Amino acid sequence: MMKLVQWLWGLAILGSTWAALTTGTLGLELPLSCQEVLWPLPAYLLVSIGCYALATVGYRVATFHDCEDATRELQSQIQEARADLALRGLRF
Repeated sequence: MMKLVQWLWGLAILGSTWAALTTGTLGLELPLSCQEVLWPLPAYLLVSIGCYALATVGYRVATFHDCEDATRELQSQIQEARADLALRGLRF
């Protein structure tokens, strides 16, 4: 829960700063080029974060390590279970 609160505080600070700069409540006279970049900035940040998240998931999937020992152990347990069920009369 604490991490969520930290993220919400960060978003609130960034959002209020963005709103203050775009509405001109701070009294700053920003050049027109800065104002044109400032308006779509939340959309750019959202797309950038989405691309980063997608790339991170893709990288983690591509570099996922197989657990060969666990695979062998699970296969041996499956063979034991099949043998036990075959002794009890179950056919596969």
